[in-house]
Amino acid sequence: MNLAIDASFLPHDDPDASLKFYRDTLGFEVRNDGGEGRMRWITVGPVNQPGISIVLEPPAADPAITEDERRTIMEMMAKGTYARVLLSTPELDATFERVVAGGAEVVQEPTEQPYDTRDFAVRDPAGNLVRVYEQR
Repeated sequence: MNLAIDASFLPHDDPDASLKFYRDTLGFEVRNDGGEGRMRWITVGPVNQPGISIVLEPPAADPAITEDERRTIMEMMAKGTYARVLLSTPELDATFERVVAGGAEVVQEPTEQPYDTRDFAVRDPAGNLVRVYEQR
């Protein structure tokens, strides 16, 4: 079997704010932008990894979940406990400064972890946890 990761999904509740964060702050390229208003899907990804994308999707779009489940998802997003993504960079301090300058909510400043990694964590505009670690 030969499998590869193509895309992962993160919810958003404000497509314009999410686009600004992922495109302007993180420097991802926009690969697709469809739909309207809050029912808008935006596919982004790192310029140097054209085969891997993050799809920013409205949580209300899934017809298989109930209204109670949608409410729970929105509550978890507001608390920042629903979704997360892990990114890596060879320049942790410069990346942290850029992300902070872009207005991201800092969860954890750059820290040396006991598991031989240095990383930081912020929240995107939807509350998703974005953890960035330093490539070694």
